Amino acid sequence: MRTLLIVGARPQFIKAAAIIRAMNGEFPFTLLHTGQHYDQNMSDVFFRELGIPEPDMNLGIHRRSRGAQIGAMLAGIETAITRERPDWVLVFGDTNSTLAGALAAVSCDTRLAHVEAGLRSYNRRMPEEINRVLSDHISDLLFCPSQTAVDNLAKEGIRENVHLVGDLMMDVLLVTREQAFRTSTIIENLDLVEKSYLVVTIHRSENTDDVARLEELLHALIQIQEPVIFPLHPRTRKALDDHGLFATIGREERTSLRFIEPLGYPDMVRLVSSARMVLTDSGGLQKEAYWLGVPCVTMREETEWVETVQSGWNVLVGMNLEKIIQAVRGFTPPNLRPSLYGDGRTAKRCIEILHAS
Repeated sequence: MRTLLIVGARPQFIKAAAIIRAMNGEFPFTLLHTGQHYDQNMSDVFFRELGIPEPDMNLGIHRRSRGAQIGAMLAGIETAITRERPDWVLVFGDTNSTLAGALAAVSCDTRLAHVEAGLRSYNRRMPEEINRVLSDHISDLLFCPSQTAVDNLAKEGIRENVHLVGDLMMDVLLVTREQAFRTSTIIENLDLVEKSYLVVTIHRSENTDDVARLEELLHALIQIQEPVIFPLHPRTRKALDDHGLFATIGREERTSLRFIEPLGYPDMVRLVSSARMVLTDSGGLQKEAYWLGVPCVTMREETEWVETVQSGWNVLVGMNLEKIIQAVRGFTPPNLRPSLYGDGRTAKRCIEILHAS
């Protein structure tokens, strides 16, 4: 069984690391990086820290419109499939790289497996929603992280070759958490006090491309009277630069908001683990906060990870200034935190199913 793994963004690097570790040298694979995330801290550092081998191919495709990016990726991945002749193409999540990999597999008549299948926000304005729906409907194997995801697929008529396996990110988090507390010095470097600061991340296009939404967020964060650590995704930094919003911070005489560069995975796990609360629009960080026992405020109107909301550990506030501040000051999760999305053996299940199919 030879597998072509398609990655292009941070969460995909994490999931690929779990799959590669589970292969344990027993199955040949080719790792293709589309180049979708081009920042060194968003890519190269992750490969080193997660023990992922250097990609066999890097298409270097970034900084293009969505259509141009997907088109260029599609051509590059088709070439790789023709050359490598894999038994399976494995795609992860819901990015442009996911959709390009899925379309390339189908066009080359190669079997396709989608990790993190069945997630739905039911918001078709999100590019990620289109990517995941299309990928699901053309996949030969669908690996679901939750029963909700399985049920979503059934509603769309997809019932065959659907497997409830859990979430690959849990596999990696369990390994990384111990390492992070042993080796990371991020708390000391930033001079932070445990459980006395917030972590903020924003990267989705519906938030970064809307100057009014971004400005609303900054005003909310400025009003929070405790340290707020904001690792900047390249897309977010560009949006703040383009709209002159860094000046908004500069005009404030007193603010606890601190922008920092993107962090490697162990440092990010350590930072989040010790935070009082997380504010994000990231799907991955919603799960990680839940697993780490940190309350999460999600700055979106909906989430694919509905179980985190149902459990009372995640609250949806959109990008409304009043709701954000209210949640930061008054949101308290329950004492109970049910087990969600996996047990650390998801990658092993995926490999076994791929090998048997």
